[in-house]
Amino acid sequence: MRILFYDTKNYDKVSFEQQLSNFPGIEIEYVKGDLAPKSAVMANGYDAVCAFVSSDVGEETLKVLHENGVRLVLMRCAGFNNVDLDAAKRFGIKVFRVPGYSPEAVAEHAMMLALAANRHVHKSYVKVRENDFSLGGLMGINFYQKVAGIVGTGKIGAAMARICHGFGMKVLAYDVYRNPSLDFAEYVSLDELLAKSDLISLHCPLTEETYHLINRDTIQKMKDGVILVNTSRGGLVKTDHLIEGIRAHKFFAVGLDVYEEEVANVFEDRSDEILEHSTTARLLSFPNVIITSHQGFFTEEALSAISETTLANALVWEKGEASVNEV
Repeated sequence: MRILFYDTKNYDKVSFEQQLSNFPGIEIEYVKGDLAPKSAVMANGYDAVCAFVSSDVGEETLKVLHENGVRLVLMRCAGFNNVDLDAAKRFGIKVFRVPGYSPEAVAEHAMMLALAANRHVHKSYVKVRENDFSLGGLMGINFYQKVAGIVGTGKIGAAMARICHGFGMKVLAYDVYRNPSLDFAEYVSLDELLAKSDLISLHCPLTEETYHLINRDTIQKMKDGVILVNTSRGGLVKTDHLIEGIRAHKFFAVGLDVYEEEVANVFEDRSDEILEHSTTARLLSFPNVIITSHQGFFTEEALSAISETTLANALVWEKGEASVNEV
């Protein structure tokens, strides 16, 4: 079985090559360019392509893949909103994903952002490097006995809820489905969670229903001085409205690992709402905002799980077996 691996980073290649010895019969060719309609023709002669959440797996791309004999798209990530599933079905292309590679990795990063933003670690780091040990502008709050609002309680959200509980926080949760393992959490409406939470952490998928979940209206429902963290998907937050809230001193701090422009081509009928890449720079201009480079998943354990599950998905497809990882 031959797989063409798009948007290859050095760490991707190292991780997948380490796993290949456990999957005889699979060959991988790595290319640096990302999957898109123009680059899809490169997959001629391959059985499958391996793509990421940033890849363009829309109708035009899938049409080119189909014309070049590709029958499988392996998403080496949990998200798949960038895949036109109707077109994939029409062209007879199966799509698999990695739904739960390391929920603790992302949850730990979310708490790191919350803590660092709260205690102004980014500002303190710069000040100390300049031999300035003054404490002005560095005061934070205790998380102990504060309220954490977890929006989305799947594997990652549940891991974040357990971390917050370990900090001695009261945990409020909002989700369509309740997670029975979170017996310490209180499930409430979204409005109640927004109104009562000192820390709000987003852990839900990007869908038509959750797109711009954080907007002017929902921000106004939050407590003054709230800390907002998003390690899930950039499109959950309407950035212009977030900036309004920051300027109005609604937020004590904001920590982001994802950005709205990452999903700029997902909802084509809402192109008027898509932001320019400059929005990230605008957010970075605020001293109470910390932004990281979509690295929440980036641990040795997570990369190993991603490569192993992706290759296992390929074998399952080749054998014609059913899998919960098929989208």
